Amino acid sequence: MVGIVYVEHCGARHEVDVAPGSSLMEGARKHGIEAIEGECGGACACATCHIHVPPEWRTLTGEPGEFELAMLECANDVDERSRLGCQIKVTAAMEGMTVAIAASQR
Repeated sequence: MVGIVYVEHCGARHEVDVAPGSSLMEGARKHGIEAIEGECGGACACATCHIHVPPEWRTLTGEPGEFELAMLECANDVDERSRLGCQIKVTAAMEGMTVAIAASQR
């Protein structure tokens, strides 16, 4: 398991263990973090798992692909840290990573 911290816009912190190979969206949903809806089930088709990844973790999460960028165009609160949690697979190297849930995900 990999320790990931999800921080809601209101400041609520959720420190959870996520299985390697799962997406950040799946990890949040498994632990009942309601601010991450994941309506499309991880198909990169809804942007209801919008998160902000701090710059220091970008090398591990990579950059968004073409479809993800298209979905992010439909989201609010988008900036250079924006990603869709369904598109980031958790690896052991992400131990301790903190991601911020976008303000629009309430």
